[in-house]
Amino acid sequence: MKKLFWISLALLSLGLVSCGDDELLIPKPPTFLRNNLPEHTYKVINDNPHYQFEASEVYIVKPVLFGTQMTDHKEINLGVLNGVLYLNYYSIPNRDTLIRYINLSNDKIDEHQVKADRIVDQQMINAKKKVYGTFFELQGNVATNFQFYLTDSTNHFLRGELLMNCAPNYDSLRPSLDYIKKDILHLIETFEWKK
Repeated sequence: MKKLFWISLALLSLGLVSCGDDELLIPKPPTFLRNNLPEHTYKVINDNPHYQFEASEVYIVKPVLFGTQMTDHKEINLGVLNGVLYLNYYSIPNRDTLIRYINLSNDKIDEHQVKADRIVDQQMINAKKKVYGTFFELQGNVATNFQFYLTDSTNHFLRGELLMNCAPNYDSLRPSLDYIKKDILHLIETFEWKK
């Protein structure tokens, strides 16, 4: 029994001695994602018979194929930003079709109202180029933070939607989204119909 007492006392003493460190523990400060994003530089994308625009030089713009057939749709791969901007083009045979496309675009925005903290819309009007539309910014943890549509109101309709390839964490994505927003607005401002 005495042996057990001395072993317990030795272990207790060793434990107390090892706790005597005077180092002050300080919690780590909050950290932020480090984004080394390049300057905004643009190139003209002019390979579609219906429209052209300027896109960031760091993005990869490619046409969407349907089987082996080329379509008028585009995918813009955002590279290190880990997302894709989809551009879907439709010709407008009549006014009813235009209204249906606009309503479909607005319905796509409404699908995200449950998760969005706020939806901000901005009218895009360039009467000289006959480009009219709306840009939507969906704030919060939503699947898509930016959507827009553009039309000449007679023959053409284009719908754009940004999808990020990661979990929708708005606070963490905010620096990247601000960068992408500037590029999307530049795309819209330089957008032109060809016919």
